[in-house]
Amino acid sequence: MLYLSLKVLHLLAVVVWVGGMVFAHFFLRPAVGALPPDARVKLMHVVLGRFFAAVLWAAGLTLVTGIWMIGRVAKEVVQSGGHFSMPLEWTVMATLGILMMLIFGHIRFVLYKRLARAVTAANWPAGAGALGQIRQWVVVNMGIGVGIIVVLRFGLSF
Repeated sequence: MLYLSLKVLHLLAVVVWVGGMVFAHFFLRPAVGALPPDARVKLMHVVLGRFFAAVLWAAGLTLVTGIWMIGRVAKEVVQSGGHFSMPLEWTVMATLGILMMLIFGHIRFVLYKRLARAVTAANWPAGAGALGQIRQWVVVNMGIGVGIIVVLRFGLSF
């Protein structure tokens, strides 16, 4: 029951993170394009601040539940006399998941801070530039996240 609960939490955290990137990139960003630059930059600053706070939790939850599940399976295999060898799909997921967290760290703690400074200074061109960089890295992270989902659903030999 614990493993199932951890897996559900893990999946829900991934849904928040990847789904939020899809929403922000394909729906929110085009919709705010009609706003004047100052309103667009201010709105995206507020929205991304809320989203990034949620992603901090989602990424942390994904990491903790993932490590716990891998450890639990490894422990059960070893206790039953076997030798644990992590499946390749899990290794790919874990490696790419950590890469996503590092990219998110750059987005949140470097690029978002640039955006915040631009908003504070009412420097809308700098804010737009920061948003453009955030968008580029979000696209990379979104692609990695979707790739992980595809690999886990279909395996590496699809």
